[in-house]
Amino acid sequence: MDSLIPCFGGLGFVFLVFAFILAMRFMSYQETLKLAEKGLVRPARSSGGNGKGALIWGIIITAVGLATTIGLFPLGFMIGSNAPLGFGPWMLAGLVPMFFGIALILIYVLTRETKPKNEE
Repeated sequence: MDSLIPCFGGLGFVFLVFAFILAMRFMSYQETLKLAEKGLVRPARSSGGNGKGALIWGIIITAVGLATTIGLFPLGFMIGSNAPLGFGPWMLAGLVPMFFGIALILIYVLTRETKPKNEE
């Protein structure tokens, strides 16, 4: 019986997050309808313009993944793992976000538009 309380708490939290997302979407929909009734159009969302969002998030996620990897590295030596260099499955908690961040940085580098230099 004691284990049901955390379970319901976790499920309740997930339910609240989804309910909040649903409420925000519904309010956005209602706002669009009210604007349409008055003959107005919702302004287009800007995508950031310069496309550096992938670079910024890539750097942030890579830094978090690297910090987590460095923090978990001594764990292999503390538990006496037979894995080479103390690596083990716990290292995935840091390596996955680190490589995800590197992928975002590569997306930015490979897809950015090069602006031609004006020759004067």
